[in-house]
Amino acid sequence: MKKTLFYLFATILVLIWLMPFVISAFTSLKSMDELMLEKKWWFPPKEIRLENYSTAWDDANMGRYFINTFIITVPSVLGALFLSSLGAFALAWYDFRFSKVVLMVFVGGMLIPFQMLLIPVYRLSISMGIYDRYLGVILFHMAFQLGFCTFFLRNFMKTIPASIFDAAMIDGANHFMIYRRIVLPLVIPAMAALGILEFTWIWNDYLWSLILIQSDKFKPVTLGLVNLQGQWISSWNVMAAGSIIAAVVPLVVFLLFQRYFIEGLTVGSVKG
Repeated sequence: MKKTLFYLFATILVLIWLMPFVISAFTSLKSMDELMLEKKWWFPPKEIRLENYSTAWDDANMGRYFINTFIITVPSVLGALFLSSLGAFALAWYDFRFSKVVLMVFVGGMLIPFQMLLIPVYRLSISMGIYDRYLGVILFHMAFQLGFCTFFLRNFMKTIPASIFDAAMIDGANHFMIYRRIVLPLVIPAMAALGILEFTWIWNDYLWSLILIQSDKFKPVTLGLVNLQGQWISSWNVMAAGSIIAAVVPLVVFLLFQRYFIEGLTVGSVKG
Protein backbone atom coordinates (compact mmCIF):
# COMPACT_ATOMS: atom_id res chain seq x y z
CA MET A 1 0.00 0.00 0.00
CA LYS A 2 2.83 2.41 0.86
CA LYS A 3 4.64 1.63 -2.38
CA THR A 4 1.45 2.17 -4.38
CA LEU A 5 0.81 5.53 -2.71
CA PHE A 6 4.44 6.54 -3.26
CA TYR A 7 4.36 5.80 -6.99
CA LEU A 8 0.97 7.46 -7.34
CA PHE A 9 2.21 10.61 -5.61
CA ALA A 10 5.46 10.58 -7.64
CA THR A 11 3.52 10.21 -10.89
CA ILE A 12 1.30 13.17 -10.01
CA LEU A 13 4.38 15.28 -9.24
CA VAL A 14 5.99 14.35 -12.57
CA LEU A 15 2.80 15.20 -14.48
CA ILE A 16 2.56 18.58 -12.74
CA TRP A 17 6.24 19.27 -13.50
CA LEU A 18 5.78 18.31 -17.19
CA MET A 19 2.57 20.30 -17.65
CA PRO A 20 4.22 23.60 -18.74
CA PHE A 21 6.39 21.76 -21.27
CA VAL A 22 3.40 19.86 -22.67
CA ILE A 23 1.36 23.06 -22.96
CA SER A 24 4.27 24.75 -24.75
CA ALA A 25 4.49 21.82 -27.15
CA PHE A 26 0.75 22.05 -27.85
CA THR A 27 1.01 25.81 -28.33
CA SER A 28 3.85 25.42 -30.83
CA LEU A 29 1.63 23.23 -33.01
CA LYS A 30 -1.42 25.51 -33.07
CA SER A 31 -2.39 28.38 -35.34
CA MET A 32 -2.86 31.89 -33.96
CA ASP A 33 -6.58 31.72 -34.74
CA GLU A 34 -6.93 28.64 -32.60
CA LEU A 35 -4.94 30.22 -29.79
CA MET A 36 -7.06 33.37 -29.81
CA LEU A 37 -10.46 31.73 -30.18
CA GLU A 38 -10.04 28.57 -28.12
CA LYS A 39 -10.60 29.08 -24.40
CA LYS A 40 -9.18 25.68 -23.44
CA TRP A 41 -5.64 26.58 -24.43
CA TRP A 42 -4.19 23.55 -22.67
CA PHE A 43 -5.92 21.12 -25.04
CA PRO A 44 -4.06 19.41 -27.92
CA PRO A 45 -4.19 21.24 -31.27
CA LYS A 46 -7.11 20.56 -33.57
CA GLU A 47 -4.83 20.94 -36.58
CA ILE A 48 -1.07 20.43 -36.32
CA ARG A 49 0.99 23.30 -37.76
CA LEU A 50 4.58 22.12 -38.13
CA GLU A 51 5.39 25.22 -40.17
CA ASN A 52 5.64 27.14 -36.90
CA TYR A 53 9.03 25.53 -36.34
CA SER A 54 10.36 26.51 -39.75
CA THR A 55 9.04 30.04 -39.21
CA ALA A 56 10.80 30.24 -35.86
CA TRP A 57 14.06 28.96 -37.36
CA ASP A 58 14.00 31.33 -40.35
CA ASP A 59 12.51 34.51 -38.86
CA ALA A 60 14.59 34.44 -35.68
CA ASN A 61 17.84 33.47 -37.42
CA MET A 62 18.14 30.55 -35.02
CA GLY A 63 21.04 28.97 -36.90
CA ARG A 64 23.33 31.94 -36.19
CA TYR A 65 22.18 32.13 -32.59
CA PHE A 66 22.84 28.43 -32.06
CA ILE A 67 26.42 28.89 -33.26
CA ASN A 68 26.85 31.87 -30.95
CA THR A 69 25.51 29.89 -28.01
CA PHE A 70 27.95 27.05 -28.65
CA ILE A 71 30.82 29.54 -28.94
CA ILE A 72 29.88 30.97 -25.53
CA THR A 73 28.85 27.80 -23.70
CA VAL A 74 31.59 25.31 -24.57
CA PRO A 75 34.63 27.48 -23.61
CA SER A 76 32.80 28.70 -20.50
CA VAL A 77 32.14 25.16 -19.28
CA LEU A 78 35.64 23.88 -20.08
CA GLY A 79 37.31 26.91 -18.53
CA ALA A 80 35.21 26.76 -15.37
CA LEU A 81 35.90 23.03 -14.94
CA PHE A 82 39.65 23.42 -15.49
CA LEU A 83 40.13 26.37 -13.13
CA SER A 84 37.82 24.97 -10.47
CA SER A 85 39.58 21.60 -10.54
CA LEU A 86 42.90 23.34 -9.85
CA GLY A 87 41.39 25.36 -7.02
CA ALA A 88 39.60 22.34 -5.56
CA PHE A 89 42.83 20.32 -5.67
CA ALA A 90 44.68 23.01 -3.73
CA LEU A 91 41.91 23.48 -1.16
CA ALA A 92 41.41 19.74 -0.67
CA TRP A 93 45.01 18.60 -0.21
CA TYR A 94 47.20 21.55 0.73
CA ASP A 95 47.16 22.76 4.31
CA PHE A 96 48.21 26.38 3.84
CA ARG A 97 47.46 29.53 5.77
CA PHE A 98 44.02 31.06 5.17
CA SER A 99 42.88 28.01 3.20
CA LYS A 100 39.55 28.02 5.03
CA VAL A 101 39.20 31.74 4.38
CA VAL A 102 39.70 31.15 0.66
CA LEU A 103 37.09 28.39 0.74
CA MET A 104 34.66 30.70 2.52
CA VAL A 105 35.25 33.33 -0.16
CA PHE A 106 34.30 30.80 -2.84
CA VAL A 107 31.20 29.76 -0.90
CA GLY A 108 30.29 33.33 -0.03
CA GLY A 109 30.43 34.32 -3.68
CA MET A 110 27.60 31.91 -4.39
CA LEU A 111 25.39 33.64 -1.81
CA ILE A 112 25.61 37.13 -3.33
CA PRO A 113 22.43 38.00 -5.29
CA PHE A 114 23.55 38.40 -8.89
CA GLN A 115 21.17 41.35 -9.34
CA MET A 116 23.55 43.39 -7.16
CA LEU A 117 26.37 42.80 -9.64
CA LEU A 118 24.66 43.84 -12.87
CA ILE A 119 25.86 47.46 -12.93
CA PRO A 120 29.43 46.73 -11.69
CA VAL A 121 29.83 43.93 -14.22
CA TYR A 122 28.47 46.14 -17.01
CA ARG A 123 30.88 48.96 -16.17
CA LEU A 124 33.81 46.59 -15.73
CA SER A 125 33.22 44.98 -19.11
CA ILE A 126 33.23 48.41 -20.79
CA SER A 127 36.41 49.51 -18.98
CA MET A 128 38.16 46.25 -19.95
CA GLY A 129 37.12 46.57 -23.58
CA ILE A 130 35.26 43.25 -23.64
CA TYR A 131 31.72 44.59 -23.81
CA ASP A 132 29.67 43.20 -26.70
CA ARG A 133 32.20 40.44 -27.34
CA TYR A 134 32.21 36.67 -26.96
CA LEU A 135 35.16 36.97 -24.60
CA GLY A 136 33.30 39.17 -22.14
CA VAL A 137 30.40 36.74 -21.69
CA ILE A 138 32.75 33.74 -21.52
CA LEU A 139 34.97 35.29 -18.85
CA PHE A 140 32.08 36.34 -16.66
CA HIS A 141 30.39 32.94 -16.95
CA MET A 142 33.64 31.30 -15.89
CA ALA A 143 34.06 33.73 -13.01
CA PHE A 144 30.54 33.36 -11.65
CA GLN A 145 30.48 29.57 -11.94
CA LEU A 146 33.92 29.15 -10.39
CA GLY A 147 32.74 29.26 -6.76
CA PHE A 148 30.14 26.52 -7.07
CA CYS A 149 32.37 24.32 -9.22
CA THR A 150 35.30 24.63 -6.81
CA PHE A 151 33.13 23.85 -3.79
CA PHE A 152 31.55 20.90 -5.61
CA LEU A 153 34.84 19.33 -6.76
CA ARG A 154 36.64 20.01 -3.49
CA ASN A 155 34.13 17.85 -1.62
CA PHE A 156 34.67 14.98 -4.08
CA MET A 157 38.44 15.25 -3.87
CA LYS A 158 38.23 15.00 -0.10
CA THR A 159 36.93 11.43 -0.50
CA ILE A 160 40.14 10.28 -2.23
CA PRO A 161 42.42 8.36 0.20
CA ALA A 162 45.49 10.35 1.20
CA SER A 163 47.66 7.23 0.89
CA ILE A 164 47.43 7.51 -2.92
CA PHE A 165 49.08 10.92 -2.80
CA ASP A 166 51.72 9.76 -0.33
CA ALA A 167 52.65 6.84 -2.59
CA ALA A 168 52.91 9.14 -5.61
CA MET A 169 55.14 11.59 -3.71
CA ILE A 170 57.43 8.74 -2.64
CA ASP A 171 57.70 7.62 -6.29
CA GLY A 172 58.89 11.11 -7.21
CA ALA A 173 55.75 12.60 -8.73
CA ASN A 174 55.47 16.38 -8.56
CA HIS A 175 52.29 18.22 -7.63
CA PHE A 176 51.05 18.86 -11.15
CA MET A 177 51.68 15.24 -12.13
CA ILE A 178 49.61 14.10 -9.15
CA TYR A 179 46.85 16.45 -10.25
CA ARG A 180 46.96 15.37 -13.90
CA ARG A 181 47.52 11.62 -13.60
CA ILE A 182 45.84 10.75 -10.30
CA VAL A 183 43.26 13.33 -9.31
CA LEU A 184 41.67 14.11 -12.69
CA PRO A 185 40.99 10.45 -13.65
CA LEU A 186 39.41 9.84 -10.24
CA VAL A 187 37.08 12.86 -10.40
CA ILE A 188 35.94 12.42 -14.02
CA PRO A 189 32.43 11.24 -12.93
CA ALA A 190 32.08 14.30 -10.71
CA MET A 191 33.34 16.63 -13.46
CA ALA A 192 30.95 15.03 -15.94
CA ALA A 193 27.99 15.65 -13.64
CA LEU A 194 29.17 19.19 -13.02
CA GLY A 195 29.74 19.76 -16.72
CA ILE A 196 26.15 18.78 -17.54
CA LEU A 197 24.82 21.20 -14.93
CA GLU A 198 27.08 24.00 -16.11
CA PHE A 199 26.22 23.41 -19.77
CA THR A 200 22.51 23.60 -19.00
CA TRP A 201 22.82 26.74 -16.87
CA ILE A 202 25.03 28.64 -19.31
CA TRP A 203 23.05 27.53 -22.38
CA ASN A 204 19.83 28.80 -20.81
CA ASP A 205 21.34 32.04 -19.52
CA TYR A 206 19.47 35.16 -20.53
CA LEU A 207 20.34 37.90 -18.06
CA TRP A 208 24.12 38.08 -18.44
CA SER A 209 23.87 37.89 -22.21
CA LEU A 210 21.33 40.71 -22.14
CA ILE A 211 23.67 42.85 -20.02
CA LEU A 212 26.93 42.12 -21.85
CA ILE A 213 25.85 41.73 -25.51
CA GLN A 214 24.26 44.34 -27.73
CA SER A 215 25.12 43.39 -31.33
CA ASP A 216 22.83 40.89 -33.00
CA LYS A 217 25.75 38.92 -34.45
CA PHE A 218 26.94 37.93 -30.94
CA LYS A 219 23.56 37.12 -29.37
CA PRO A 220 22.86 33.58 -28.06
CA VAL A 221 19.67 31.71 -28.72
CA THR A 222 17.94 32.94 -25.55
CA LEU A 223 18.24 36.55 -26.76
CA GLY A 224 17.36 35.54 -30.29
CA LEU A 225 13.94 34.37 -29.17
CA VAL A 226 13.07 37.99 -28.38
CA ASN A 227 13.13 38.71 -32.13
CA LEU A 228 9.97 36.62 -32.41
CA GLN A 229 8.07 39.06 -30.22
CA GLY A 230 6.13 41.51 -32.35
CA GLN A 231 5.54 45.19 -31.65
CA TRP A 232 1.75 44.99 -31.39
CA ILE A 233 1.02 41.31 -31.04
CA SER A 234 3.19 38.31 -30.18
CA SER A 235 3.06 35.08 -32.16
CA TRP A 236 2.89 32.77 -29.18
CA ASN A 237 2.86 29.66 -31.32
CA VAL A 238 6.09 30.64 -33.10
CA MET A 239 7.71 31.74 -29.82
CA ALA A 240 6.80 28.40 -28.25
CA ALA A 241 8.30 26.59 -31.24
CA GLY A 242 11.51 28.58 -30.92
CA SER A 243 11.69 27.87 -27.19
CA ILE A 244 11.36 24.14 -27.78
CA ILE A 245 14.08 24.28 -30.45
CA ALA A 246 16.37 26.04 -27.96
CA ALA A 247 15.60 23.43 -25.28
CA VAL A 248 16.44 20.46 -27.50
CA VAL A 249 20.25 20.78 -27.19
CA PRO A 250 20.54 20.68 -23.36
CA LEU A 251 17.95 17.90 -23.30
CA VAL A 252 19.98 15.82 -25.76
CA VAL A 253 23.20 16.51 -23.84
CA PHE A 254 21.59 15.32 -20.62
CA LEU A 255 20.17 12.16 -22.24
CA LEU A 256 23.55 11.31 -23.76
CA PHE A 257 25.50 11.82 -20.55
CA GLN A 258 22.91 10.95 -17.89
CA ARG A 259 24.88 7.83 -16.91
CA TYR A 260 27.88 9.97 -16.00
CA PHE A 261 25.59 12.45 -14.26
CA ILE A 262 24.13 9.77 -11.99
CA GLU A 263 27.57 8.28 -11.33
CA GLY A 264 28.91 11.70 -10.43
CA LEU A 265 26.12 12.34 -7.94
CA THR A 266 26.75 9.05 -6.16
CA VAL A 267 30.56 9.12 -6.08
CA GLY A 268 31.77 9.17 -2.51
CA SER A 269 28.38 8.35 -1.04
CA VAL A 270 29.66 4.93 0.13
CA LYS A 271 33.14 4.36 1.50
CA GLY A 272 35.12 1.20 1.11
